Amino acid sequence: MLKPLRNQVIVKPSAETNVEKVVKGIVIPGTVVESKLKEGVVVAVGPGYMFDTGVLKVPDVKVGDEVFYGSGFIEHMIDGEKHLIMSDENINMTK
Repeated sequence: MLKPLRNQVIVKPSAETNVEKVVKGIVIPGTVVESKLKEGVVVAVGPGYMFDTGVLKVPDVKVGDEVFYGSGFIEHMIDGEKHLIMSDENINMTK
């Protein structure tokens, strides 16, 4: 598994993320439906961000947390599965 640096987090998106929806017979790809937050599970967390003052800001999430996130991530394939690399600041809430 990759080891994130600073305040970066690796999230495995839930299966229902970007699911196609059918509305009155029209298929709308999940990538078009952006009105809700996406869900995933944290699989790796960086150590945190060090401010110039020497204070370490540790990410608020830990491995195994179920999280909701919006945009601002990079897609990356790890062991043949899609994962997302993002700053901990792009995570909106946990379950």
